Amino acid sequence: MSITERIDAVTKIPETHLREDPPAPRSVKIELTGRCNFRCGFCALRTREVQPKGDMSMDLFRRITVDMRCAGVDEIGLFYLGESFSAPELLLEAVEWCKRELQFPYVFLTTNGSLATPERVRLIMDAGLDSLKFSINAADEEQFEAVMGVKARLFRQALDNLQAARAVRDAGKFKCGIYASSIQYDGAQAEKMRLMLEKEVLPFVDQHYFLPLYGQMTHWNEDRTASLGYLPTAGNQGRIGALRDPLPCWSAFTEGHVTADGILTACCFDSDGRFAMGDLVRTRFMDAWHSLPFKELRAAHLGMDVNGTICEGCLAYS
Repeated sequence: MSITERIDAVTKIPETHLREDPPAPRSVKIELTGRCNFRCGFCALRTREVQPKGDMSMDLFRRITVDMRCAGVDEIGLFYLGESFSAPELLLEAVEWCKRELQFPYVFLTTNGSLATPERVRLIMDAGLDSLKFSINAADEEQFEAVMGVKARLFRQALDNLQAARAVRDAGKFKCGIYASSIQYDGAQAEKMRLMLEKEVLPFVDQHYFLPLYGQMTHWNEDRTASLGYLPTAGNQGRIGALRDPLPCWSAFTEGHVTADGILTACCFDSDGRFAMGDLVRTRFMDAWHSLPFKELRAAHLGMDVNGTICEGCLAYS
């Protein structure tokens, strides 16, 4: 199954999950660390007054993933909002645990690429990682500095690491897929991206796909539009080519999202805990998945009216 087929299977809510208390999600993303070395202007992480410094404890990770496996979760993403290569030893241990001990069928990772050195990539591929996706969202160093908010040298570093990952995969005959995604821009910027992708990315990945620029809940305002030069699309509607209706939002029905401190959240862009549905430090995964706040929120989505809920401020409904 291709990466886009897997994405589409998660973002398309099946009839079995169109209920207040759906079965366990097929996929769960777990934030190993809230830290990130990029400062992307469109990312919900940038709205945190105090940037996170802590990582998830491996004891907590083991316990919640056992819960998830027993509940029927098949896919584990070892990231959420933070950059998992910021904690490379924890990342490696998490891959080994998920693949060798719990035997999850599919373990995947998305990275900005700048810290994904060839040796780190070799280790996690050898541990059994199934999918490594690079987020490539700038066409050149100038745009990279403006949007990602960090030094231009990291633009080249990320591309070099992506290309090296392909060499590592092929040399080691690892079964890990290598993918890339990019924000779809308009006009002249779109042509710049096309040319860069054709040279630097497409020859080295198994598949590339485009994403709309997400609004990331209420974390967008006129100042951000002016500084970055573009307006986001509504909510998280999936990938270009298979966009989903904003209501009901698939994020609350078909994919779990867990922060580094163990909070199960209803939103794929929750940076400040306002979408917390349960604390997995104290609560079993399925109990949190079926918590009263989560069921009430899903009922509002199923009723196609999220006014008065924590979701009402999302750009998808403004």
